[in-house]
Amino acid sequence: MSKDRVALYLQDAHDIREGMKLAQYAEKHGFEAVWQAESRLVRDAIVPMAAYAAVTERIKVGSGVINNWTRNIGLLAATFLTLDDLAPDRIICGIGAWWDPLAANVGIERKKPLKAMRETIEVMRRLLNMETVTYEGEFHKVRGIKLDVVHGRQEPRNVPLMIGSTGPKMTELAGEIADGVVMNYCVPPEYNLGYMEAIKRGAEKAGRSIDEIDRPQLIVCSVDTNKAKALDGARWLLTQYIAQQPHITKASNTPEETVKKIQSILGWPATKEQIKEAMKYVPDELVMRITASGTPEEVKAKVREYVANGATCPILYPLGDPYLMIEVFSDGYSE
Repeated sequence: MSKDRVALYLQDAHDIREGMKLAQYAEKHGFEAVWQAESRLVRDAIVPMAAYAAVTERIKVGSGVINNWTRNIGLLAATFLTLDDLAPDRIICGIGAWWDPLAANVGIERKKPLKAMRETIEVMRRLLNMETVTYEGEFHKVRGIKLDVVHGRQEPRNVPLMIGSTGPKMTELAGEIADGVVMNYCVPPEYNLGYMEAIKRGAEKAGRSIDEIDRPQLIVCSVDTNKAKALDGARWLLTQYIAQQPHITKASNTPEETVKKIQSILGWPATKEQIKEAMKYVPDELVMRITASGTPEEVKAKVREYVANGATCPILYPLGDPYLMIEVFSDGYSE
């Protein structure tokens, strides 16, 4: 039997230099990739990705995920060319449609997100293929541009383009045009069944099989020999997401009264005191339903549920002891 695929997800819960050590530790223990988030206004993905790539040899490094609104398409392609120069054939571009109210709060109007994403993927792919591109779209308008490499590798770059999605329409688009779908976290395993249907619809539009489309999935993973401690580790994150990210709240089927109670306590950005106060309204049942949290045996069992429902590679976000989590999954998760 082939080895279980597993990857590491880092956001802002760990110091960047600690993240570099975790990337090395994950590589040592057979993890296939380390993915860096870029969600709230807290940590850019590109700088940590470069740091992880610089201190590792084999592990892939992905953006999980950047948005397609705030970087000009020429800069976006040049950025991933640069990362590929640093770690050839080890870079993955995960890109998503971002979310409100954050986008609106920084002056971005997210209109026609499906068309915007289609244009981004099309132009990005052609640029990384080292083509000269002229494109007159609604969101991207470029004239005769190319990645103007003079002193480096001039061949097309092997950078998979993955769309991070939550809703069915963006997931269907990913199945049609992307190399893979980065399936979202804070959803129950059964949510994946809808993901699979949408990916299949998109794949069929492009004459592809769903098996051609990689389906890594972000999974909050809080592991500790003390179950209560593990659940609290995940609860801290869930409290913020329930208050601030409506697409996650909807996908997780969090009760409306829970959402309103937490939103009444948390400001933007939330303070540690507010999160601590609101945490008590996130029940253990919800934590266990939409994350892999608990003892080593419990988290492995939960990850197996996501994989059974279609995920090809769990991308584990460690909110307990990250080194313990890496060790727990170093020998896979199959029974």
